[in-house]
Amino acid sequence: MTIENGEGKPSAETSSAQENITEQGTVEAPTGEETAVAEAAIEAEASPSQKTYAEETVFEIAEGSEITLQNLLKAGAHFGHQSHRWNPKMAKYIFGEKNGTHILNLDITLELWKQAEKFLEDIANRGGNILFVGTKPQARELVRNTAERVGGFSVTQRWLGGTLSNFETIKRSINRVKKLEELLAKAEEEGSTVRIAKKERLGIRRELEKLEANLGGIRNMRHVPDVLFVIDVAREAIAVREARKLHIPVVALVDSNVDPSLIDYPIPSNDDASKTLKLFVENVAAAFSRGRHSFLSRGADRQQNRSKKAGSDVEVVTRKGSSGEKDAELKDGAELAVSA
Repeated sequence: MTIENGEGKPSAETSSAQENITEQGTVEAPTGEETAVAEAAIEAEASPSQKTYAEETVFEIAEGSEITLQNLLKAGAHFGHQSHRWNPKMAKYIFGEKNGTHILNLDITLELWKQAEKFLEDIANRGGNILFVGTKPQARELVRNTAERVGGFSVTQRWLGGTLSNFETIKRSINRVKKLEELLAKAEEEGSTVRIAKKERLGIRRELEKLEANLGGIRNMRHVPDVLFVIDVAREAIAVREARKLHIPVVALVDSNVDPSLIDYPIPSNDDASKTLKLFVENVAAAFSRGRHSFLSRGADRQQNRSKKAGSDVEVVTRKGSSGEKDAELKDGAELAVSA
């Protein structure tokens, strides 16, 4: 696709259905399968009176698919929000508008994703950690399971204020979780001297459930992460603000209703459709895993080299010791010969 005009500048002269756009993006018509996919995907969008982004498209995406223009179209990544909800700072990422819904420019999405992908891989390659932030219902399980699989951290229920900016307090809450778990475990051991009343035990369990829901994904995080991956910038505004305050880089999906200037590595995309979220979350995890694998491989090589060096040093010392013993024997023999 090549864009001829996609500025999307606001103007008072536009009609009510396009009040925020004066120049709709136009393109040279693509041909072949790409045209069929794009047209079918646009027809699959919800009606303007309801949610105008595509919650689900009619296309299936293979497990572990890479992010390509075709897969982005299949996942419905190009569907923005209703045009009257747009953020003018997203104008350069908007391809056009259809039925009152903004359509995002997937050529730009693909280009910015490649930049974000390289950055994520580099962070992991230096031994950095990643925090996935996705608290919207359709993202929770996906984000939690993916973060666990790649050794990252996650926040999937509610972002607690100060999770980053007041991390020492958060760590105290995490330590409380561990202490309560140990207390309950001791109380349930056979022959234990720890006694907890039934009512008190129930209260402890309820507190644990609440703490685990909010802190379970970061309970093993010893320090603030090196990068955040955020699914919904508007919903996770506090997380983004705390990361910016601490100069922690943020990679995020930016829909047509958010301010992309707040994000270090913005990726223009639908941030609601479950297939779009799955495509991006899995590819973020894949990029991070590649970097982590390289980092761990270098660590293993360094350990192996250290072991070899230590073995060589022992051998040298042994040889020196043997040489010294032989010199002493020769010296003693010479002295005996002289005395004789």
